[in-house]
Amino acid sequence: MITALPALHDLPRQNASQVKNKWGDVVRQVRQSGSVAITNHAAVEMVLLDAATYQQLTEDLLALSAREQSVLEELAGRFDRRLAVLQQPDAAQRVGALFEARGKLARRPKAGASF
Repeated sequence: MITALPALHDLPRQNASQVKNKWGDVVRQVRQSGSVAITNHAAVEMVLLDAATYQQLTEDLLALSAREQSVLEELAGRFDRRLAVLQQPDAAQRVGALFEARGKLARRPKAGASF
């Protein structure tokens, strides 16, 4: 699914003048390595990608977005179910009873089936 891309500092580099004057060489380098960092005064300003790498990135992004949406919908459903419980007519009375109990149990706890 998600393709590991090389770090920016690991990409082969071409300066802007080389790109302008030797476009064919740059295209070959991109086809060979998948991407090339374009520099201007030794600072990377952009990255050229081959079409397959770009297509894979867009597909990965769509898949991640779909997964994120699915997780958000599941969380929203859980929230709505909990909210519905709190909106039941007797919810306030039950919460009040919890506060009134102040940690006291209605009966002794059992340690197991034999007690």
